[in-house]
This record gives sequence, C-alpha cells and structure tokens, in this order.
Amino acid sequence: MSSRTIVVDDEVFERLQREAQPLIDTPNSVLRRLLALDAKPVRPGTLGLLLDAGLLESGQRLLWRRRNLGQEYFAHVTPEGSLRLEDGRICDSPSGACDAVAHGKVNGWDAWRTDEGVSLSMLRSRI
Repeated sequence: MSSRTIVVDDEVFERLQREAQPLIDTPNSVLRRLLALDAKPVRPGTLGLLLDAGLLESGQRLLWRRRNLGQEYFAHVTPEGSLRLEDGRICDSPSGACDAVAHGKVNGWDAWRTDEGVSLSMLRSRI
C-alpha cells in the first residue's frame, strides 16, 4: 500500500494522540479506526454475530419443536443473519420468527435449535 503525507493542525494532532492506544497505535491506525476503514460490514439480522463467529452457517436449518402442541417449525439462516421461514417470509430476529409462525410472544433464542439440539441462546453464550 502506498503512503502519503498530510499536514494536520495542532488540534487534530492532539485528538489523534488522545484516541491512540499507547505503544500500539500510529496516527494512521487511529484514523483508520475513526473512519471505520477496517470495519467489517454489519449484518442486519440478529444472527450475524453467530455467523461471523462460525457458530452458524448460511443456509443452516433451525427447528422449533413445540412438544406439548405436537408442532414443529423450520427456518433457515440467511447470509444476512436473518431467518427465512418455510413460507418464504424473512424475520430479523429469532423471537420475531416465533411470533410470525405461532402468533405469540416467545423467546426465540431459547426456542430455535440446531439439528444437534443446541439453542441459539447457548450458541450466543459462546461468543
């Protein structure tokens, strides 16, 4: 990567010094952080962190089994970190997906599970 020289006034330089982590940052690394040049794109769905951590995969199937009612619902994780229901609807949160299929408020982090039986809340605790 090529480098360039820029001139900053004293106020800007003082701000760079305040933002810098001692013995770690350079003025360039502080600017890169402040300008979010190295930031990963944010996934809009709430499962994005689990995808980024490798705990879920895009396309992975999730199951919500309601044993007392004899009902099962399936959803698939989208690349954006949302859930795609069997009817094609997209829900940004696990609880929203529960509400969409069962028309009731349920903690989707505990309800939805992988094929191995691991809940989303358990996966989230591993991050």
